Amino acid sequence: MADKRDYYEVLGIEKGASDDDIKHAYRTLAKKYHPDMNPGDAEAEKHFKEVNEAYEVLSDPDKRAKYDQYGHAGFDQSFGGGGYQYSGGGFDFDLGSIFGDFFGGGFGTRSGGQRQTTGKSVYQRVYLTFEEAAFGCKKEISYPRIEMCPDCGGSGAAKGTSPVTCAKCGGRGTITTSQRTMFGVMQQQTACPDCGGRGKIVPNPCPNCKGKGFIRINKKVEVNIPAGIDDGQQLTVRGQGNVSTNGGAAGDLIIEVNVKPHNVFVRENYNIFCEIPITFVEAALGAEIDVPSLEGNVKFNIPEGTQSGTSFKIAGKGIKYVNANKRGDLIFTVVVETPKNLNEKQKQMLRDFGVSCGKNNFKGKQKFFDKIFKDKK
Repeated sequence: MADKRDYYEVLGIEKGASDDDIKHAYRTLAKKYHPDMNPGDAEAEKHFKEVNEAYEVLSDPDKRAKYDQYGHAGFDQSFGGGGYQYSGGGFDFDLGSIFGDFFGGGFGTRSGGQRQTTGKSVYQRVYLTFEEAAFGCKKEISYPRIEMCPDCGGSGAAKGTSPVTCAKCGGRGTITTSQRTMFGVMQQQTACPDCGGRGKIVPNPCPNCKGKGFIRINKKVEVNIPAGIDDGQQLTVRGQGNVSTNGGAAGDLIIEVNVKPHNVFVRENYNIFCEIPITFVEAALGAEIDVPSLEGNVKFNIPEGTQSGTSFKIAGKGIKYVNANKRGDLIFTVVVETPKNLNEKQKQMLRDFGVSCGKNNFKGKQKFFDKIFKDKK
């Protein structure tokens, strides 16, 4: 995998590029390096394959998320017992779809009606508490979605009527013209202006959808949130996005997770961290203390002589790994609290304690100052 260039570098875009940026960069480079434009050029052919491979990964939300997390290793067959591998796919790429962006239509030998396209994906946020993200939960997601009109079944025609074949395009949805370009005479296909590319005309529109055949509704779905999901991660619910307007598959519902901060714990990957106050006596003599966890208090023995700022780990009390029987750790740091509002008796006891430790304290301070002066030298 080491000889592969970064996919974002291949397309000349930033890591946070939008879907439109990715598509635009791909079409520009695919046009530049397409074999039909560079006959016999092995270097251009190599770049064309590289551009297609990068686009195949970055244009897919799941593959892109995997690539962003693991890089090329995420698609190595030895990674995680499998993975995705670019197939290469030969050179059956539709050059017309590239030139269409620049000349207003498709080139080549495409014929027949409108190409089926997948419906657009819908993006929605869900807000979780720290515990909901840690243990998983079910959430009802409400979001707007394009669906087929139930009154006309997507035809756009009022009940008792039917669409009629467009006379201009003969039902194909496109019209073909010839155009002379720098590459020679090429055929150009554009959407029929009379039927808008549908191949049908609706004389009597459906009153529910106004002849469009599709309506926007507010849909609700119940989604299982897996235990261990983290802030900013996404869930994909297949086929719950907008339906296709020309017979293709429905898009997806993509849910971005936002996790609210906890008032005690801070999460880093699958470990959780917190601070625990302890008394001077507990730190000096050692003690059994209660440590809060996501599942209640846990008993833990603090050793004697514990210094403020010392961290301890309780294995397996962190966050569950997503889709794995494994958990992170709970790591807590003790903070020794200096006693306040002492009465005179307590103050005298501390004075006596200080006197009894006098030489030891002096030696400790002396070592501290010796180190400072040594460092300055």
